Amino acid sequence: RFNTRLIRGGDEPVYLPADANTPYHQVVFAHGYFSSALHEIAHWCIAGEQRRLLEDYGYWYCPDGRDATQQREFEQVEVKPQAIEWAMTIAANRRFQVSTDNLNGAEPDREGFTRRVRAQLLTYVHSDFPPRATMFINALREKFNGPELNQAWLDKENPQ
Repeated sequence: RFNTRLIRGGDEPVYLPADANTPYHQVVFAHGYFSSALHEIAHWCIAGEQRRLLEDYGYWYCPDGRDATQQREFEQVEVKPQAIEWAMTIAANRRFQVSTDNLNGAEPDREGFTRRVRAQLLTYVHSDFPPRATMFINALREKFNGPELNQAWLDKENPQ
């Protein structure tokens, strides 16, 4: 239906649209890490049809070593995918940790970023996830016997 495969990759994750050499789209995740796979899938779940025709969905990415301004911009675009990744992680019966992804740059406000991602997660819980995210969350919950994601569960497991 979506002509997309999840591919174990190397150092850097990337989304590659189908081309003359590869007849399917590729969501490439880093080093075989489960969390990287979920994170890249979350980006795929958000990307619209036209974005899914562009490498890395046509988005800007500034690697590790960002200054404070670049880090704020990074965090702004990461709130929604990380909220979806959090839901997928819960559905897979694992523990989630936000990724500020800037070990060699400006010190991020991890607590503030976590609050913003959690707020987005609650928005999704109360008003629905994007359709592909819902499909994936349900499949993970079924496969890993994960809990139903709701306000009570979040309050118990991740109090503010």
